[in-house]
Amino acid sequence: MRAMTATTDRLPFTGDDAADRLLVSDPLAMLIGFALDQQVTVQKAFSGPLELERRIGHLDAAKLAATDPAELDAVFRKPPALHRFPGSMAGKVQQLAAAIANDYGNDASRIWTEATDGPDLKRRLLALPGIGEMKAAAIIAILGKRLGLDLPGLDAVMPAHPTLGDVDSPEALASYQAGKRAMKAEKRAAANG
Repeated sequence: MRAMTATTDRLPFTGDDAADRLLVSDPLAMLIGFALDQQVTVQKAFSGPLELERRIGHLDAAKLAATDPAELDAVFRKPPALHRFPGSMAGKVQQLAAAIANDYGNDASRIWTEATDGPDLKRRLLALPGIGEMKAAAIIAILGKRLGLDLPGLDAVMPAHPTLGDVDSPEALASYQAGKRAMKAEKRAAANG
């Protein structure tokens, strides 16, 4: 198993100290945040794991996977909803939890602590439900830049573009989000022009 020496005790993604700390202290929380990180703000997505934990009393992958889907759907829909698309996201989080329970013995950290090298880590992340290329790149950047993961070949899979792994303060998050909005606007303009 790989040892990690975290360079931070929180990821400044939500503006809520408890939610930001949970993203570092509970690997499943960080992965759930990434699963939720679509069509909502970074703040909303990464606040979701703490709110989910408050609503159900745990963040245990096996228990989440075994929860009645209708019950989990209701938890996600309870006002304020955990996501803009609560039903769909409840299903995605449940699939992610099932993969972690089944493939990693209910320990999300094993995804990276047992990876043999950077390419293996990327393969493991991409095999998770709800984690595509962009999310895998951001997780790799967070693990390497913020959480001190030292893995052979990590540089080979480290993204060269800005990701959430470069965010180390609320100001950096605002700058990252502004850059992302500008990039999306450029793509829209190019598609329409």
